[in-house]
Amino acid sequence: MLVEDAEPLRRLTQLILQENGYRVLAAEDGADAQKVAAEFAGPIQLLLTDVVMPGINGRVLAERLAPSHPAMKVLYMSGYTDSFIAGHGVLEPGTHLLRKPFTEVILLHKVRELLDGGNGARKTEGMAAVESSMAAESDAKLKD
Repeated sequence: MLVEDAEPLRRLTQLILQENGYRVLAAEDGADAQKVAAEFAGPIQLLLTDVVMPGINGRVLAERLAPSHPAMKVLYMSGYTDSFIAGHGVLEPGTHLLRKPFTEVILLHKVRELLDGGNGARKTEGMAAVESSMAAESDAKLKD
């Protein structure tokens, strides 16, 4: 499930995921996500949600969906600084955070990592360097 209040980013992220074989339930905010999840009969394997949204923030949304989807993994997205999003409770150990803006390569890598059973550790500086290198390599290939 993809939850993003910025429509252009939501549509682009949904398109990238669908083009790479993922089934995507999309919602514009926390309230919409709860409705979509309630109407969906299957399991939700991954919640990809913005941290800061109007109404229900990403952390609260994840907490509300967890009882109905106990195996659901959560990947938060944010363009805000660590100090700002710390107040939203997503900088704790074991939390996965995807920084905006992100590339297609980084998005797909993080999604696959979580679905394949990533260890739950927050991205370290080393991982950030690997992702930066992957993004540069991907950008270079696109220019060729």
